[in-house]
Amino acid sequence: MTSIDCYAYSNNLKTVHPVEKSLFAMITMVVCLTSPTVITPLIIVALMAGGIIFKAGIPARIFVKLMLVPLSFLLISVLTIAFSISTNPSGFWLAQTINGVTVGTRYPDLITAVHLFLRSLGAVSCLYFLALTTPMTELITVLNKMMVPVIITELMLLIYRFIFVFMETATTIRRAQLSRSGYVSMKSSYRSLSRLFSALLGKVFVKSQELYNSMAARCYTGEIKVLTKKHPVNLSNYIIIIGLELPLILLNLLGR
Repeated sequence: MTSIDCYAYSNNLKTVHPVEKSLFAMITMVVCLTSPTVITPLIIVALMAGGIIFKAGIPARIFVKLMLVPLSFLLISVLTIAFSISTNPSGFWLAQTINGVTVGTRYPDLITAVHLFLRSLGAVSCLYFLALTTPMTELITVLNKMMVPVIITELMLLIYRFIFVFMETATTIRRAQLSRSGYVSMKSSYRSLSRLFSALLGKVFVKSQELYNSMAARCYTGEIKVLTKKHPVNLSNYIIIIGLELPLILLNLLGR
């Protein structure tokens, strides 16, 4: 998360208006999620990879590393859709029967799983494009312009802040445990891990109180104010967005 925040403030697209980047990412994600074919999500992943690596100037290894994070969750999800267990072996495309129980996949289920997997990857790449090129404060400004309730944007900002507090506190506690040989064996690892969670809960609660006190000392009145830079509106970017989105929408219509 720290590297994502650093790249959001230092990428080559940091001067682009956040509304333009948000519009491009959100429209592309909707097109990806509504795609009836596997071609559109593949194009979107390549498009977002090109935007992140070549336009934003973010290293390719960072993008690949981030894309590998949700891969395990997606594989578990699609495997439960692709494979079925039944006592009736009929209708399976590929199957293996063991003691009267058939484990296999049906062709429609396999196609559905592949579609779901690729759509999810495409949607995740859109979110990574937005996260890696747009700071959280600018996203909050965009949401405020969209008349999103203040309570939602404030919760987003506080949760985002506490992700870093949570990670920093957990890293500090684990480093202290490692220096005291807390993970030299399986038994000590379980014991140290349980103590880490219990200590983490108390320390994060204390830090949340400290954060609220610091906000109250700065005249917090129930609304968090964020400072953002003013970015010029570039009409050519909107033309580029239209030029990229129209072929994808037409591809979806032809795929239906």
